[in-house]
Amino acid sequence: MIVCCCNAIRETEVREAARTGACSVGQAYARKGCKVKCGSCLPFAKAIISEERAALAANPPKVAA
Repeated sequence: MIVCCCNAIRETEVREAARTGACSVGQAYARKGCKVKCGSCLPFAKAIISEERAALAANPPKVAA
């Protein structure tokens, strides 16, 4: 699903950015070399990032010893 029509950013890309450390929409978009333009995507993108960050907090990645 497309999250941002202005930048053609997909939901999977926002989720991956959040899983790899992006804590804001700006950070997630910057990983794709983009910036927020019209802003209509902000609520959905923020929700995706919050969901992914909460899932990571509840189930942190295992680190090899």
